[in-house]
Amino acid sequence: MTDKHELRASMRAERKRLAELDPKAAHCVAGHADDIPGVVIHAVYWPIGSELDPTPLATRLVSEGYDLCLPVVIALDEPMIFRRWAPGDPLEPDAAGVPAPLPLAETVEPELILTPLLAFDAMGGRLGQGGGHYDRTFATLPDALRIGLAYEGQRVDRVPVETHDQVLQGVLTEVGYTRILGPHGYED
Repeated sequence: MTDKHELRASMRAERKRLAELDPKAAHCVAGHADDIPGVVIHAVYWPIGSELDPTPLATRLVSEGYDLCLPVVIALDEPMIFRRWAPGDPLEPDAAGVPAPLPLAETVEPELILTPLLAFDAMGGRLGQGGGHYDRTFATLPDALRIGLAYEGQRVDRVPVETHDQVLQGVLTEVGYTRILGPHGYED
């Protein structure tokens, strides 16, 4: 879809600009941890490039007794799996080249998945990198909460959504958490 291609290019540049503009945003996000649902197993991600770094949030969640896991790409065209992880645990590149927990780490099913993104909208639309890893994974874990982790400046009027795209149920930014109600947009 051309709209997605063009939006990806512009939002990559915008996310990089936002990361340079506000290097403390990740710590502000961690300050809003009380706002997200308090389930037991949270999936975070290993940040790549200018993605908002979930490490301060992960550190806070662990200190409060929550379990964490990271996604692992086993095959590029398959849903990801999740392996238990805590900050400081050893990592190795997965099939996509992203640092991931070692195979000896326990495979778990997260109750909440924090996902990186390039753009999001009020209807839960999420624009990712284009590999489909999170959409395939969300489809296999329909009961897991899907929450985007982003800079507030990544909000756009509309993300082009196709039939295979899985929408978010909330977004956590440096200004706070917003729950998405579905087709009617954000909660007031």
